[in-house]
Amino acid sequence: MKVLRSTAVAFAQYSRIPVPRFEWREEDMRYSLSAFPLVGAVTGALFCAVFVLCRRFALPDTAAALLLTAVPLLVTGGFHVDGFMDTADALSSYRTKEEKLAILKDPHIGAFAVIRLAICGLVFIASLITLLASEAAPGLIMVMAAAFVLARSLSAVSVLTFRSAKNEGMLYYEASSAVEGRGVNLTFSFIWAALSSALMVYYGKTAGIAGIAAAVLSFVWYKYKSYKEFGGITGDTAGYFVVICETAAAAAAALTAVLVAV
Repeated sequence: MKVLRSTAVAFAQYSRIPVPRFEWREEDMRYSLSAFPLVGAVTGALFCAVFVLCRRFALPDTAAALLLTAVPLLVTGGFHVDGFMDTADALSSYRTKEEKLAILKDPHIGAFAVIRLAICGLVFIASLITLLASEAAPGLIMVMAAAFVLARSLSAVSVLTFRSAKNEGMLYYEASSAVEGRGVNLTFSFIWAALSSALMVYYGKTAGIAGIAAAVLSFVWYKYKSYKEFGGITGDTAGYFVVICETAAAAAAALTAVLVAV
């Protein structure tokens, strides 16, 4: 029962998938990070299903790429994208750490947030078009499906191990709730990361390895940038990381698919 409740909490927080409503207790939050990568698994499964439908109806690669790009947004409700835009605004302000943290709370969207999101979106779509044009497209799509799991696994690890930038907010509350279950959460997060990485290598070979490398580099850069600019991580920076990680993995896999036979 605890497993089901923790899983329901994870999906209620990080997806638009309907789950049974119940009163959340602290113990329900304790292991929710272990289930967070499951949101990526569902996203990846639907991603593959849409790919199959696009091939079934012989849609052009550009149209298929646009539909595939919509899948993670529809599943998650764009929760991570909201965090990306808030963080992009803060990073573009070049102000003090305190002022940047205040910007994260500002509900308004700045021009730089739109510009950076457009850049990431264009890179992601271009990468998908490149993957779809490859003879190894089915395997490469599996690489991206697994990358959704890897990104959320690494995000969970960051919540459990990185310093929080402030003593409030959803991420701080979730990290605090997970303290007692830290060992279990880390274990499952690493298991999810290992399984998704294995799938990326199995289906994508060199492209899969490139995607994993890009995700890991994104993780390292995320810690450095968050500590330097904010003094730690927040819920918004966690969303920022997921967007950057998925985009980097897609770009790396696409570039490798072009340069190396997969």
